[in-house]
Amino acid sequence: MTAIAISAPGGPEVLVPEQRPVPQPGPGEVLIRVAAAGVNRPDVLQRMGFYPPPPGASDLPGLEIAGTVVAVGSGGDPELLGQAMCALVAGGGYAEFCVAPVGSCLPVPAGYSMAEAAALPETVFTVWHNLFERGYVAEGETVLVHGGTSGIGTTAIGLCRLFDIKVIVTCGSAAKCEAARALGADLAVDYSSEDYVEAVKGFTGGAGVNVVLDMVGGDYVSRNLECLADDGRHVTIAFQRGAKVEIDIAQVMRRRLTLTGSTLRARSADFKAALADEIHRTLWPRLGGGGWKPTMDQSFPLAEASAAHARMQAGAHVGKIVLTVA
Repeated sequence: MTAIAISAPGGPEVLVPEQRPVPQPGPGEVLIRVAAAGVNRPDVLQRMGFYPPPPGASDLPGLEIAGTVVAVGSGGDPELLGQAMCALVAGGGYAEFCVAPVGSCLPVPAGYSMAEAAALPETVFTVWHNLFERGYVAEGETVLVHGGTSGIGTTAIGLCRLFDIKVIVTCGSAAKCEAARALGADLAVDYSSEDYVEAVKGFTGGAGVNVVLDMVGGDYVSRNLECLADDGRHVTIAFQRGAKVEIDIAQVMRRRLTLTGSTLRARSADFKAALADEIHRTLWPRLGGGGWKPTMDQSFPLAEASAAHARMQAGAHVGKIVLTVA
C-alpha cells in the first residue's frame, strides 16, 4: 500500500509517500480501506519530532480515518465486513489501509461523505471528553473556546449549538471572527485587537463563563480564570504558549474553581471504546438529517500531505483539513 511516512523530523517537506505492507488486524481490531483521513495539529507536532506515537502504535501520522471494513481480526464479527466506518486511531491514518480497534469505530452518519466522516473522530472525541465529561457543561451554560476556527473550535461551536449551550470563541482576525459567528458562535472576539477577558465579562453581564476550553496555555491561563464564573471549570487540551503557568491559587479556592485537562492519544483502548459508546448513544442520533456536520476547509490527495500540513501551519484554515485516498 501507499503510505505517507515522516522521513526525518522537520517541515512539511519531510512527509513522503512510500510503499509498505498492508497491516493485519489482530483480535479486537479491523482493517479499514481508507477513503479519507483527517489532518490534525498532533500530526504536525509528530512530524516536527515533538509528539512521538505511543508504544505499539504505527509510526505513520494520522489519528482519524473513514472508509470500509475489509478484514476483521481473529474472533471478530464478520458482519462488520463492508460496513462504512470512521475511527479514532493512535497512528497510521495517512495510508491506503489502516488497522483500528473495533471499540473506536463508529458508523458513518447518514448523509455524510467519507471526507466529512473522517473529520469527526479526533475533534469530536476530544471536545466531548473535555467539554462535556471533564468540564461537565450543561444545557443553558456558557463556554469560552480559544481557537474558534480550528478543527477543535468549529467542532465545539457545532456541539454546543446541538445541546443549547452558548459559546464564546476567540480568533486571530476579524475575518475569522466573522466565520465563527456564521457557524453559530454567540460571540467571537478578535484577540489581536480586543481584550477577550473584558469581552467575556461584557457578554455575560460580569458573571463569567461556566467552562473554558483552552489550547493556548502559558499566560492565557490566569486570564482564563478571570473569565470563569464561580464554580467554573478550566479544561486544558494543549499549551501552545507554554506549559508553565502562574495562577492565584487563592482565587481558585475562594471561587471554587476546577482546573483539569487531558490528552487522548495515549489513553487505553478500553477508555476510548467507552468514550465511543457514549458518543454513539448521545451524539450520533443528533447528527442525521443535517443536525450538524463538521466545517470542512480543504481536501488534499494523500500524496499531497505536505501541502495539507503547510496549510495547517499557515493558520489560514477554517475547520477541518482532510486527505483523500483514490
